Amino acid sequence: MAESAELILDGKSYSLPVIEGTEQEKAFDIGKLRDQTGYVTLDSGYKNTGATKSAITFLDGEEGILRYRGYPIEQLAEKSSFIEVAYLLIYGKLPTKAELDNFSEQITKHTLVHEDVRKIFDGFPSATHPMAILSSLICALTGFYPESLSPNLSAEEIDLNVIRLMAKISTIAAWTYKNNMGHPLNYPRNDLDYCSNFLYMMFSFPTEKYELDSRIVSALNKLLILHADHEQNCSTSTVRLVGSANASLYGSVSAGINALWGPLHGGANQEVIEMLEAIQKDGGNTQKWVDKAKDPNDSFRLMGFGHRVYKNFDPRATIIKKAADDVLTALGLEDSPLLKIAKELEQAALTDEYFIKRKLYPNVDFYSGIIYKAIGIPTEMFTVMFALGRLPGWIAQWKEMRENKEPIGRPRQIYTGETERDYVSIDARS
Repeated sequence: MAESAELILDGKSYSLPVIEGTEQEKAFDIGKLRDQTGYVTLDSGYKNTGATKSAITFLDGEEGILRYRGYPIEQLAEKSSFIEVAYLLIYGKLPTKAELDNFSEQITKHTLVHEDVRKIFDGFPSATHPMAILSSLICALTGFYPESLSPNLSAEEIDLNVIRLMAKISTIAAWTYKNNMGHPLNYPRNDLDYCSNFLYMMFSFPTEKYELDSRIVSALNKLLILHADHEQNCSTSTVRLVGSANASLYGSVSAGINALWGPLHGGANQEVIEMLEAIQKDGGNTQKWVDKAKDPNDSFRLMGFGHRVYKNFDPRATIIKKAADDVLTALGLEDSPLLKIAKELEQAALTDEYFIKRKLYPNVDFYSGIIYKAIGIPTEMFTVMFALGRLPGWIAQWKEMRENKEPIGRPRQIYTGETERDYVSIDARS
């Protein structure tokens, strides 16, 4: 007999089916609750609400587990490439060599963007935040590919839009940086892999040869893998909700970019660097700021420590810490004042009983901010880098939502405004 829960309202009993996922996660199915009872549930922020069934990412915050399509993040970060992980997330399986080669080649072939995109850059004020430009240009791709607006795309047409978006976001992201810096824009190179090509477009100049460092390429590859998906977070839920209206892939991802832009979601690694710079400007006395963080009467808190989902440890942080050490060594930055402060904060969090007891361990944002700063990516570009990594997850979630034929999202509310009242003419209002 299927398991169910009993809800008693006004003397009546209602049976709520219990749904169990493949990792023994359980939920009450309340899909018919309003029809049967007239009631809705209230769950501000959807912290206890499962909005969908998904086979993409499994996350266990209590145990510090993150898996993409069943594969542990530790194995993927160690053995895979970002493009291979993108294929895994989007298509549900690890590709064969032929499938991976074809996927990579197709992305490479589509990295060029229409020349009119360059004209759009000229319309943005010089102070425009890179995320505003990125979200605008991703949405603008619907103008270059109007067929993407059809709600009845074939599987082949969807695949083409997936390839285009994976390819062009790296070019648009790099051009966003170059345009902001006033540098000449670099066209992509078909002889480079995805991460190498992005670094080339970001940092090379036509006046000199650009040397790629394999350790930096490897670190970027790992960072993008670690950010590729994270279950039903704010931006991912936004992509699915917008997509449920039959919005195009470009429009849905553009909405996700704007959600990620919010400082409570995608801005954590930027806040880490801003905190380190503030401590350095104050004289670099790390212990003073550790004490402030421990003071219950002080509003200061350490950025990049602890996680609202992971209650034990962030499995991504363990992986990226090694990459951060490699990058700092490769660039000879072990003695940088800013990074010295970061190391001292890290040591405090790992050894001080106050932080250990509260499980305020360094998370992935702490180390990713350090890496991006070290390789020369400005802080206002950090969230763009997050979006670049998160793109495969957004695509996979949008694609799954369409394949599952999920209904348009339409949350309910509990109204708390005025009850019915009569209109008052303007001359009679006090």
